[in-house]
Amino acid sequence: MSSDKLSIIAPVYNEEEVLPQFFECLQVVLSKIDIDYEIVCVNDGSSDKSLEILEDLAQRNTSIKVVNFSRNFGKEPAMSAAIDYASGDCIIPIDVDLQDPPELIIDMVKLWREGFDVVLARRASRASDGYLKRQTASWFYKLFNRISETDIPYNVGDFRLMDKKVVDVVRQMTEKDRFMKGLFCWPGFNSTIIEYERPLRAQGDSKFGFWRLWNFAISGITSFSSVPIRFGTYVGLIISLTAFIYAVMIIGKTVLFGVDVPGYASIMVAVLFVGGVQMFFLGLLGEYIGRIYKEVKNRPLYIVENTTGFDDDDVC
Repeated sequence: MSSDKLSIIAPVYNEEEVLPQFFECLQVVLSKIDIDYEIVCVNDGSSDKSLEILEDLAQRNTSIKVVNFSRNFGKEPAMSAAIDYASGDCIIPIDVDLQDPPELIIDMVKLWREGFDVVLARRASRASDGYLKRQTASWFYKLFNRISETDIPYNVGDFRLMDKKVVDVVRQMTEKDRFMKGLFCWPGFNSTIIEYERPLRAQGDSKFGFWRLWNFAISGITSFSSVPIRFGTYVGLIISLTAFIYAVMIIGKTVLFGVDVPGYASIMVAVLFVGGVQMFFLGLLGEYIGRIYKEVKNRPLYIVENTTGFDDDDVC
């Protein structure tokens, strides 16, 4: 057996239907790799029998370790906790719904052993998604990469392999609003990409609806770029310059031709337009202030109620 150790990390939230199938598929794949491994699962406050299933599996297989949150904190904190508890030389985040094919782990480990620090798994197509979801995803990647100093590869999710030195950098980033796709890409290092066709969920439904994805996108953009708030300065300057030029025109017209009857419609349009722009950027400013507020409070990112399968020296 190789001296290397692989950590598979999996956030779990109400996945009782698919957990047995997930572990069965994962064990088959891992048995084909000459490597020591652990599977770190974080129960993110599940209300079904997910925790019972995880703890039962951990009792029967010492490679399975369970971190149980005191309540639901969200996928990003769950992913962060799994990274904190993982002890491998490389880690692979994976969703338990089997849309991240465990079979790719074999190729990921092979490429890692060839010298790559990061192995990204990219969807070859998004044909299984609806038109609106495909378009909004494309717009998000384009916008994010245009305004952020950290590029995230198109159609790449959390499913990837990262060497321990990359993970150590991610652990040092302690912000409360966490956009893991961005955090995983920020350290850089030598990376490569493998493509795959993403299957449908094995069981259950996605926990990410449109509104949650929208908020997730806003969080990602504001976490990695100050361009949106800076854009408000430029819009304000343009509006001010336009208003100054218009004022000069009105004064000149009044001096030369006298006073016209005031135009109510034009005044209302101008007031509503400027007011709308102000409200938009006040809301955007609030997004950034809200993130500062969370950082200043410095509350824990997550609370662990109990763990199963860990030794005292396992936690990083």
